[in-house]
Amino acid sequence: MPTEPRARPRALPDAAPVLIEITRGPAVESRHTGAAAVVDGRGKTVACWGDIERAVYPRSAIKPLQTLAVIESGAAEAYALGDAELALASASHAGEPKHVDAVTGWLERMGLGVTDLECGAHAPYAATAAEALLRAGKAPTAAHNNCSGKHSGMLSTARHKGEPVRGYIRFDHPAQARWIKLVGEICGVELARAPRAIDGCSIPTLAAPIRALALGMARLATQEGLHAERRAAAKRVLAAVAARPDLVSGSGRFATVVMEETGGRILLKGGAEGVYCAALPHLGLGIALKIDDGAARAAEVAMAAILRHLGALDDASWRSLAPLCRPTLKNWNGFEVGAIRPGQGWLD
Repeated sequence: MPTEPRARPRALPDAAPVLIEITRGPAVESRHTGAAAVVDGRGKTVACWGDIERAVYPRSAIKPLQTLAVIESGAAEAYALGDAELALASASHAGEPKHVDAVTGWLERMGLGVTDLECGAHAPYAATAAEALLRAGKAPTAAHNNCSGKHSGMLSTARHKGEPVRGYIRFDHPAQARWIKLVGEICGVELARAPRAIDGCSIPTLAAPIRALALGMARLATQEGLHAERRAAAKRVLAAVAARPDLVSGSGRFATVVMEETGGRILLKGGAEGVYCAALPHLGLGIALKIDDGAARAAEVAMAAILRHLGALDDASWRSLAPLCRPTLKNWNGFEVGAIRPGQGWLD
Protein backbone atom coordinates (compact mmCIF):
# COMPACT_ATOMS: atom_id res chain seq x y z
CA MET A 1 0.00 0.00 0.00
CA PRO A 2 1.23 3.55 -0.70
CA THR A 3 2.68 5.31 2.29
CA GLU A 4 1.72 8.82 3.33
CA PRO A 5 3.89 11.63 1.95
CA ARG A 6 6.13 13.24 4.54
CA ALA A 7 4.64 16.67 4.07
CA ARG A 8 1.69 18.24 2.33
CA PRO A 9 2.68 21.59 0.80
CA ARG A 10 0.10 24.32 0.97
CA ALA A 11 -1.60 25.71 -2.08
CA LEU A 12 -0.82 29.29 -3.05
CA PRO A 13 -3.55 31.66 -4.19
CA ASP A 14 -1.17 33.26 -6.69
CA ALA A 15 -2.16 32.14 -10.19
CA ALA A 16 1.47 32.22 -11.34
CA PRO A 17 3.83 31.80 -8.36
CA VAL A 18 7.57 32.09 -8.83
CA LEU A 19 8.61 28.45 -8.64
CA ILE A 20 12.28 28.93 -9.54
CA GLU A 21 14.82 31.72 -9.11
CA ILE A 22 18.14 32.09 -10.91
CA THR A 23 20.72 33.88 -8.80
CA ARG A 24 23.96 35.58 -9.77
CA GLY A 25 26.04 36.58 -6.81
CA PRO A 26 23.73 37.87 -4.07
CA ALA A 27 20.91 38.94 -6.42
CA VAL A 28 18.05 37.15 -8.14
CA GLU A 29 18.69 37.61 -11.86
CA SER A 30 15.74 35.70 -13.35
CA ARG A 31 12.46 34.23 -12.16
CA HIS A 32 10.39 31.37 -13.58
CA THR A 33 6.67 31.29 -12.79
CA GLY A 34 4.52 28.22 -13.20
CA ALA A 35 1.94 25.86 -11.77
CA ALA A 36 2.05 22.35 -10.32
CA ALA A 37 -0.37 19.76 -8.96
CA VAL A 38 0.01 16.69 -6.76
CA VAL A 39 -2.98 14.34 -7.02
CA ASP A 40 -3.78 10.89 -5.60
CA GLY A 41 -5.31 7.95 -7.44
CA ARG A 42 -8.83 8.84 -6.34
CA GLY A 43 -8.55 12.30 -7.81
CA LYS A 44 -7.95 14.24 -4.60
CA THR A 45 -5.66 17.23 -5.02
CA VAL A 46 -3.06 16.75 -2.31
CA ALA A 47 -1.18 19.97 -3.10
CA CYS A 48 -1.21 22.64 -5.75
CA TRP A 49 0.54 25.84 -6.72
CA GLY A 50 -0.81 28.26 -9.29
CA ASP A 51 -3.62 27.66 -11.77
CA ILE A 52 -3.79 23.87 -12.12
CA GLU A 53 -7.01 23.95 -14.16
CA ARG A 54 -5.20 25.75 -16.96
CA ALA A 55 -4.91 23.54 -20.03
CA VAL A 56 -1.37 22.98 -21.31
CA TYR A 57 0.13 20.87 -24.05
CA PRO A 58 1.79 17.96 -22.20
CA ARG A 59 4.14 17.23 -25.10
CA SER A 60 6.39 14.26 -24.30
CA ALA A 61 5.58 14.19 -20.59
CA ILE A 62 2.68 11.75 -21.15
CA LYS A 63 4.63 9.17 -23.16
CA PRO A 64 4.32 6.55 -20.38
CA LEU A 65 0.53 6.93 -20.63
CA GLN A 66 0.66 6.63 -24.43
CA THR A 67 2.64 3.40 -24.03
CA LEU A 68 -0.38 1.81 -22.38
CA ALA A 69 -1.98 1.71 -25.85
CA VAL A 70 0.92 -0.40 -27.16
CA ILE A 71 0.15 -3.01 -24.52
CA GLU A 72 -3.66 -2.85 -24.60
CA SER A 73 -3.72 -3.13 -28.41
CA GLY A 74 -2.02 -6.52 -28.21
CA ALA A 75 1.04 -5.25 -30.10
CA ALA A 76 3.38 -5.73 -27.13
CA GLU A 77 2.50 -9.41 -26.94
CA ALA A 78 2.45 -9.91 -30.71
CA TYR A 79 5.98 -8.55 -31.12
CA ALA A 80 7.34 -9.88 -27.79
CA LEU A 81 8.15 -6.38 -26.57
CA GLY A 82 10.19 -6.41 -23.39
CA ASP A 83 11.34 -3.82 -20.89
CA ALA A 84 13.68 -2.18 -23.40
CA GLU A 85 11.03 -1.55 -26.03
CA LEU A 86 8.38 -0.38 -23.54
CA ALA A 87 10.90 1.95 -21.90
CA LEU A 88 11.78 3.35 -25.33
CA ALA A 89 8.11 3.82 -26.17
CA SER A 90 7.95 5.97 -23.01
CA ALA A 91 11.19 7.79 -23.79
CA SER A 92 12.66 11.02 -25.00
CA HIS A 93 16.01 9.37 -25.52
CA ALA A 94 19.39 10.99 -26.11
CA GLY A 95 20.25 9.22 -29.36
CA GLU A 96 23.05 7.16 -27.83
CA PRO A 97 24.02 4.00 -29.75
CA LYS A 98 22.04 1.78 -27.36
CA HIS A 99 18.91 3.82 -28.05
CA VAL A 100 19.33 3.84 -31.81
CA ASP A 101 20.29 0.16 -32.01
CA ALA A 102 17.27 -0.89 -29.94
CA VAL A 103 14.88 1.14 -32.09
CA THR A 104 16.27 -0.17 -35.38
CA GLY A 105 16.20 -3.75 -34.08
CA TRP A 106 12.58 -3.31 -33.00
CA LEU A 107 11.59 -1.99 -36.42
CA GLU A 108 13.35 -4.86 -38.16
CA ARG A 109 11.40 -7.41 -36.10
CA MET A 110 8.21 -5.89 -37.52
CA GLY A 111 9.51 -5.99 -41.08
CA LEU A 112 9.94 -2.21 -41.07
CA GLY A 113 12.88 0.18 -41.22
CA VAL A 114 14.00 3.62 -40.17
CA THR A 115 12.42 5.14 -43.29
CA ASP A 116 9.01 4.09 -41.92
CA LEU A 117 9.44 6.47 -38.97
CA GLU A 118 7.64 9.77 -39.60
CA CYS A 119 9.14 11.69 -36.69
CA GLY A 120 11.87 13.44 -38.68
CA ALA A 121 15.59 13.43 -37.93
CA HIS A 122 17.66 15.55 -35.56
CA ALA A 123 21.13 15.32 -34.08
CA PRO A 124 21.42 13.18 -30.94
CA TYR A 125 20.97 15.01 -27.64
CA ALA A 126 24.00 13.14 -26.32
CA ALA A 127 27.05 15.21 -27.25
CA THR A 128 29.28 12.15 -27.59
CA ALA A 129 26.85 10.51 -30.00
CA ALA A 130 26.49 13.69 -32.07
CA GLU A 131 30.27 14.08 -32.24
CA ALA A 132 30.69 10.44 -33.31
CA LEU A 133 28.30 10.99 -36.22
CA LEU A 134 30.21 14.08 -37.30
CA ARG A 135 33.56 12.27 -37.16
CA ALA A 136 32.11 9.45 -39.24
CA GLY A 137 30.71 11.90 -41.77
CA LYS A 138 27.19 10.56 -41.21
CA ALA A 139 23.91 12.43 -40.91
CA PRO A 140 21.42 11.62 -38.15
CA THR A 141 18.39 9.54 -39.11
CA ALA A 142 14.87 9.36 -37.71
CA ALA A 143 16.12 6.67 -35.33
CA HIS A 144 18.19 9.36 -33.59
CA ASN A 145 15.05 11.41 -32.99
CA ASN A 146 14.29 11.43 -29.26
CA CYS A 147 10.72 10.28 -30.04
CA SER A 148 11.64 7.32 -32.27
CA GLY A 149 10.70 4.84 -29.54
CA LYS A 150 7.21 6.33 -29.17
CA HIS A 151 6.80 6.24 -32.95
CA SER A 152 7.95 2.62 -33.05
CA GLY A 153 5.26 1.85 -30.49
CA MET A 154 2.60 3.52 -32.63
CA LEU A 155 3.85 1.66 -35.69
CA SER A 156 3.62 -1.57 -33.68
CA THR A 157 -0.06 -0.99 -32.97
CA ALA A 158 -0.81 -0.14 -36.60
CA ARG A 159 1.13 -3.14 -37.91
CA HIS A 160 -0.52 -5.51 -35.44
CA LYS A 161 -4.01 -4.21 -36.27
CA GLY A 162 -3.45 -4.43 -40.03
CA GLU A 163 -3.76 -0.67 -40.45
CA PRO A 164 -1.84 1.50 -42.93
CA VAL A 165 1.71 2.16 -41.81
CA ARG A 166 2.15 5.24 -43.95
CA GLY A 167 0.54 8.31 -42.41
CA TYR A 168 0.27 6.88 -38.88
CA ILE A 169 1.04 10.35 -37.50
CA ARG A 170 -2.18 11.92 -38.82
CA PHE A 171 -4.94 12.99 -36.43
CA ASP A 172 -7.41 10.65 -38.12
CA HIS A 173 -5.21 7.54 -38.05
CA PRO A 174 -6.36 4.77 -35.66
CA ALA A 175 -2.91 4.74 -34.02
CA GLN A 176 -3.52 8.30 -32.84
CA ALA A 177 -7.18 7.73 -31.96
CA ARG A 178 -6.16 4.85 -29.67
CA TRP A 179 -3.87 6.81 -27.41
CA ILE A 180 -6.08 9.91 -27.43
CA LYS A 181 -9.05 7.88 -26.17
CA LEU A 182 -6.94 6.06 -23.57
CA VAL A 183 -5.16 9.13 -22.21
CA GLY A 184 -8.45 11.00 -22.02
CA GLU A 185 -9.94 8.17 -19.97
CA ILE A 186 -7.05 7.84 -17.53
CA CYS A 187 -6.77 11.62 -17.07
CA GLY A 188 -10.51 12.07 -16.75
CA VAL A 189 -10.86 14.60 -19.58
CA GLU A 190 -12.62 14.71 -22.94
CA LEU A 191 -9.70 15.15 -25.31
CA ALA A 192 -11.87 14.99 -28.41
CA ARG A 193 -12.83 18.63 -27.77
CA ALA A 194 -9.45 19.76 -26.42
CA PRO A 195 -7.21 22.30 -28.16
CA ARG A 196 -4.98 20.38 -30.53
CA ALA A 197 -1.74 21.04 -32.34
CA ILE A 198 1.22 19.21 -33.87
CA ASP A 199 4.15 18.15 -31.70
CA GLY A 200 7.81 18.47 -32.64
CA CYS A 201 7.82 14.84 -33.80
CA SER A 202 4.68 15.46 -35.92
CA ILE A 203 2.07 13.53 -33.90
CA PRO A 204 -0.93 15.31 -32.35
CA THR A 205 -0.59 17.02 -29.00
CA LEU A 206 -3.78 17.89 -27.12
CA ALA A 207 -4.06 20.34 -24.25
CA ALA A 208 -5.28 19.16 -20.84
CA PRO A 209 -5.47 20.74 -17.37
CA ILE A 210 -2.37 20.33 -15.22
CA ARG A 211 -4.51 18.68 -12.54
CA ALA A 212 -5.79 16.12 -15.06
CA LEU A 213 -2.24 15.24 -16.13
CA ALA A 214 -1.32 14.68 -12.48
CA LEU A 215 -4.39 12.45 -12.08
CA GLY A 216 -3.33 10.36 -15.07
CA MET A 217 0.11 9.85 -13.55
CA ALA A 218 -1.47 9.00 -10.17
CA ARG A 219 -3.65 6.35 -11.79
CA LEU A 220 -0.60 4.97 -13.59
CA ALA A 221 1.12 4.77 -10.20
CA THR A 222 -1.77 3.24 -8.24
CA GLN A 223 -3.99 1.63 -10.90
CA GLU A 224 -6.89 3.17 -8.95
CA GLY A 225 -10.15 2.95 -10.90
CA LEU A 226 -8.62 1.15 -13.89
CA HIS A 227 -10.08 -1.98 -15.43
CA ALA A 228 -8.08 -5.21 -15.12
CA GLU A 229 -6.40 -5.01 -18.52
CA ARG A 230 -5.31 -1.43 -17.94
CA ARG A 231 -4.08 -2.20 -14.42
CA ALA A 232 -1.85 -4.92 -15.86
CA ALA A 233 -0.62 -2.57 -18.60
CA ALA A 234 0.19 0.15 -16.06
CA LYS A 235 2.21 -2.29 -13.98
CA ARG A 236 4.15 -3.33 -17.09
CA VAL A 237 5.01 0.27 -17.96
CA LEU A 238 6.16 1.00 -14.40
CA ALA A 239 8.28 -2.16 -14.37
CA ALA A 240 9.83 -1.42 -17.76
CA VAL A 241 10.81 2.13 -16.85
CA ALA A 242 12.18 0.97 -13.49
CA ALA A 243 14.24 -1.72 -15.22
CA ARG A 244 15.59 0.53 -18.01
CA PRO A 245 15.69 4.18 -16.91
CA ASP A 246 18.78 4.56 -19.09
CA LEU A 247 16.60 4.18 -22.16
CA VAL A 248 13.94 6.67 -21.03
CA SER A 249 16.29 9.65 -21.18
CA GLY A 250 20.05 9.13 -21.33
CA SER A 251 23.41 9.11 -19.60
CA GLY A 252 23.74 11.92 -17.06
CA ARG A 253 20.30 13.38 -17.83
CA PHE A 254 17.97 14.43 -14.99
CA ALA A 255 15.18 11.85 -15.38
CA THR A 256 17.50 8.88 -15.87
CA VAL A 257 19.82 9.79 -13.01
CA VAL A 258 16.96 10.38 -10.54
CA MET A 259 15.22 7.14 -11.52
CA GLU A 260 18.47 5.18 -11.26
CA GLU A 261 19.17 6.67 -7.84
CA THR A 262 15.69 5.88 -6.49
CA GLY A 263 15.49 2.33 -7.81
CA GLY A 264 12.04 2.39 -9.39
CA ARG A 265 10.25 4.37 -6.67
CA ILE A 266 9.82 7.29 -9.06
CA LEU A 267 8.81 7.43 -12.73
CA LEU A 268 9.84 10.76 -14.26
CA LYS A 269 9.05 12.11 -17.70
CA GLY A 270 9.68 15.55 -19.05
CA GLY A 271 8.28 17.28 -22.09
CA ALA A 272 9.17 20.27 -24.20
CA GLU A 273 8.34 23.80 -23.05
CA GLY A 274 8.79 23.23 -19.33
CA VAL A 275 6.35 20.39 -18.68
CA TYR A 276 7.25 17.60 -16.25
CA CYS A 277 5.27 14.66 -14.87
CA ALA A 278 5.96 12.00 -12.27
CA ALA A 279 4.32 8.86 -10.91
CA LEU A 280 5.11 7.82 -7.33
CA PRO A 281 3.81 4.27 -6.75
CA HIS A 282 5.08 4.07 -3.16
CA LEU A 283 3.24 7.26 -2.21
CA GLY A 284 0.23 6.72 -4.44
CA LEU A 285 0.65 10.12 -6.10
CA GLY A 286 1.02 11.75 -9.48
CA ILE A 287 2.66 15.11 -10.19
CA ALA A 288 2.41 17.46 -13.14
CA LEU A 289 3.98 20.88 -13.53
CA LYS A 290 4.38 23.55 -16.16
CA ILE A 291 6.95 26.36 -16.21
CA ASP A 292 5.35 29.32 -17.95
CA ASP A 293 8.34 30.37 -20.04
CA GLY A 294 9.15 26.79 -21.08
CA ALA A 295 12.53 26.56 -19.34
CA ALA A 296 13.63 22.95 -18.89
CA ARG A 297 16.20 23.86 -16.23
CA ALA A 298 13.44 25.37 -14.11
CA ALA A 299 11.11 22.40 -14.62
CA GLU A 300 13.74 19.92 -13.42
CA VAL A 301 14.63 21.86 -10.27
CA ALA A 302 10.95 22.48 -9.48
CA MET A 303 10.18 18.78 -9.84
CA ALA A 304 13.14 17.89 -7.62
CA ALA A 305 11.93 20.33 -4.97
CA ILE A 306 8.43 18.83 -4.97
CA LEU A 307 9.81 15.28 -4.78
CA ARG A 308 11.97 16.27 -1.83
CA HIS A 309 9.10 18.00 -0.04
CA LEU A 310 6.85 14.96 -0.45
CA GLY A 311 9.54 12.68 0.98
CA ALA A 312 10.09 10.87 -2.33
CA LEU A 313 13.79 11.76 -2.13
CA ASP A 314 15.41 10.79 1.16
CA ASP A 315 18.43 12.52 2.67
CA ALA A 316 20.94 10.18 1.04
CA SER A 317 19.40 10.54 -2.42
CA TRP A 318 19.11 14.31 -2.01
CA ARG A 319 22.83 14.55 -1.24
CA SER A 320 23.73 12.24 -4.12
CA LEU A 321 21.55 14.14 -6.59
CA ALA A 322 22.61 17.62 -5.45
CA PRO A 323 24.36 18.57 -8.74
CA LEU A 324 21.07 18.03 -10.60
CA CYS A 325 18.53 18.97 -7.93
CA ARG A 326 20.37 22.01 -6.53
CA PRO A 327 22.55 23.03 -9.48
CA THR A 328 25.08 25.82 -9.35
CA LEU A 329 25.90 28.05 -12.29
CA LYS A 330 29.50 28.33 -13.46
CA ASN A 331 31.16 30.62 -15.96
CA TRP A 332 33.57 29.57 -18.72
CA ASN A 333 36.48 29.56 -16.25
CA GLY A 334 34.61 27.16 -13.99
CA PHE A 335 33.97 29.76 -11.30
CA GLU A 336 30.72 29.35 -9.39
CA VAL A 337 28.66 32.47 -10.09
CA GLY A 338 25.09 31.60 -9.12
CA ALA A 339 22.47 28.95 -8.54
CA ILE A 340 19.09 27.60 -9.63
CA ARG A 341 16.81 27.34 -6.60
CA PRO A 342 13.13 27.19 -5.63
CA GLY A 343 11.43 30.55 -5.31
CA GLN A 344 10.86 31.91 -1.84
CA GLY A 345 7.88 30.70 0.17
CA TRP A 346 6.00 28.27 -2.05
CA LEU A 347 7.32 25.15 -0.29
CA ASP A 348 7.11 26.59 3.26
